[in-house]
Amino acid sequence: MKSNLLQHINNPTDLRQLDEAQLPQLAQELRDFIIGIVAVKEGHLGASLGVVELTIALHYIFNTPEDLLIWDVGHQAYGHKILTERRENFHTNRQLNGISGFPKRSESVYDAFGVGHSSTSISAALGMAIASNLKGDFKKHHIAVIGDASIASGMAFEGLNHAGVTDANLLVILNDNAIGIDPSVGALKKYLTAVKEGKNPKKNNMIKSLNFDYSGPIDGNDIFAVLQELKRLQKIKGPKFLHLITTKGKGLLQAEEDQVKYHAPGKFDASTGEIHPKSEENLPPKYQDVFGLTVLDLARKNEKIVGITPAMPSGSSLKFMMDAFPKRAFDVGIAEQHAVTLSAGMATQGMVVFCNIYSTFLQRAYDQVIHDVALQDLPVIFCLDRAGLVGEDGATHHGVFDLAYLRCIPNMIVYSPLNEIALRNILYTAQLGLNHPIAIRYPRGRGQIVDWQKPYEKIEIGKANCLKKGTKVAVLSNGAIGNNVTMALAEIGNQETIAHYDFSFVKPLDKNLLHHIFGSFENIISIEDGVIKGGFGTTIVEFASENNYTLKVKILGIPDKFIEHGTIEELQQYCKIDVKSLENIFSSY
Repeated sequence: MKSNLLQHINNPTDLRQLDEAQLPQLAQELRDFIIGIVAVKEGHLGASLGVVELTIALHYIFNTPEDLLIWDVGHQAYGHKILTERRENFHTNRQLNGISGFPKRSESVYDAFGVGHSSTSISAALGMAIASNLKGDFKKHHIAVIGDASIASGMAFEGLNHAGVTDANLLVILNDNAIGIDPSVGALKKYLTAVKEGKNPKKNNMIKSLNFDYSGPIDGNDIFAVLQELKRLQKIKGPKFLHLITTKGKGLLQAEEDQVKYHAPGKFDASTGEIHPKSEENLPPKYQDVFGLTVLDLARKNEKIVGITPAMPSGSSLKFMMDAFPKRAFDVGIAEQHAVTLSAGMATQGMVVFCNIYSTFLQRAYDQVIHDVALQDLPVIFCLDRAGLVGEDGATHHGVFDLAYLRCIPNMIVYSPLNEIALRNILYTAQLGLNHPIAIRYPRGRGQIVDWQKPYEKIEIGKANCLKKGTKVAVLSNGAIGNNVTMALAEIGNQETIAHYDFSFVKPLDKNLLHHIFGSFENIISIEDGVIKGGFGTTIVEFASENNYTLKVKILGIPDKFIEHGTIEELQQYCKIDVKSLENIFSSY
C-alpha cells in the first residue's frame, strides 16, 4: 500500500523533496482531498480540480514564495492553498474566521496578490516584474495563471500589450478550459479553439505578435509535460506565454460532464459525486429567478427588450431569456466595461436594455456608467444582482458599495426592492419607458413570497411607503433588509411607538414624506445593507441638514471596513443589522 504523500507536505519545500515519479500520486491525493472537503463544506470545485497538476508543477519547479505566483480568478487556487501551509485548516475555507476562498496577501506569504475579480493577474505580475528589474533583481520569476475565461477581458489585453514591449521576467500561463462559470464565448474563444485543433492560427499566432515567447498548447493535466515545459521556460528571459489545455472538474466524472453545475455545487457525495438534493417545494424563488423569469415574460410582450450580461447568464438567470430569444440576449464574456457601453449604444437606438451585472462587478465599469450612460442620460436599466452582503465569497464580492457610488451620479435613479413583488413591478415599470437610467439592486438568494407572480403594477418613481404606523420612532429602511426590520418589530413589546417606512428609492428621495417624518417623530433610524459612508443613511442626514432639521439620525449599515467571509446571517449580526440586533436596538426606545 502506498504511503500518503500529501499528509507530509506542509509547504513547497517539502514538495520539492519528492521524486518526479511520485507527483502523479500526489496529484490524485490532492484531488481527493479537495473533493472530500468541498463535498462537506461547500465552495468552488471544478476550477481547482482542473489545475492540480499545474499547481504541483509550479511549486515544484519555481522557488515560491521568492518567485511570485498569482492566480487569476481565485477559485482556481484551492490546491495552491493546501500546498502552502494551509492543509490543516483548509476545512475552514470560506467560513467565519476561517481562511478565505481566494488568495489573500494578509493570509500567506505564498499569496503574492489578492484576487477575487478576474483578469488582474497579468498587470499585477508585470508590475512586480518591472519592480524587480528596477531593484536589480533579474533572477526572480513572476508568474500569472489566468484561467476560467478571464483572458477575454480587456484588462488582460492591456497587460499583454504593455508586457510585450518590456524585458520583464514574466510568465503568463493560460489555463484554457473553455469555460468560466458558464461556457466561454466570443471570437477569442473560437480563436483559441482553432489553435488547440492545430489550424492556421497556430502559425499566425496573436500572442507571438505581441512579442511573447509562446509555447503550447500542451496538455495541462499531463504533469510530466507541464514539468518539462516549465523547466525550459525557467531558463528563458523576458515575457513568456504558456498555453495549457485543462479539463475543468478533472478527476470527478460528474464535474467533468457538467462543468456549470459543478463550478460550485454545494454539498455532494464525495465518493459518487452526486449532489445532495435540496427540497425546493413551496419555497420562495431566488431573486435571480424572479428577475430572469420576469424579464423573459416582459420580452415576450415587448420586442424592444434586450438583455446583456458579462459572463453570468446562469448565475443571474438571464439564461431564461437567452434560451428563448438568443438574438436578443447577450453574454459578452468577462467584459463589464463593454457590457455597459454596448447597452448605451443600444439605448440610443430605442432598445429597452436590461444590463444585468453583479453589484461588485459593476465597480469595474464605473467610468462607463458615468460617461457613456448617465452623462448622456440614456435609459439603461441596470439590474444589480448580489447587492448587499453575499456571504462566503467575502470582501471581494460583497455588493455593499453600490448605493454610495451610484447615488452621487446625476440623472441616475437608484431603487432597492423590498421583496420579490417589488422587484417584478419595478422591472415592469422600467420597460414602460423612463427618462433616465435606473439601477435596481437586489440581494442574493431567496425572498419570502411564494406566490410572487401577481399582475404587474406600475411603481411611482421616487415614492416611499409607510409599512407600519408609530408615534415616537421612525425606522427608514432601504431594500430587502427592511424585512429584518419587520421581523424585529414583530418580536418587541413597544412596537406601537415605532413606525416603519420603506424608502426603496434612494434617488430620487420622497422629500414630502421626509418632511412629514422629521416633523412628526422624536427619533429617526435608517438601515441599509450598504456602506454607511455615503449611503442611504447619509442621504437622510444630508436632507436634514439642507432643510435645517436638528433631529439626529442613527444610521445602521455596513461599517467603514471591508467585511470578511461568513454566512449572510453571521455577517449581518457582525454589522448589527440582523433581526436580533434590531430587536435590541428598537427595545431601547
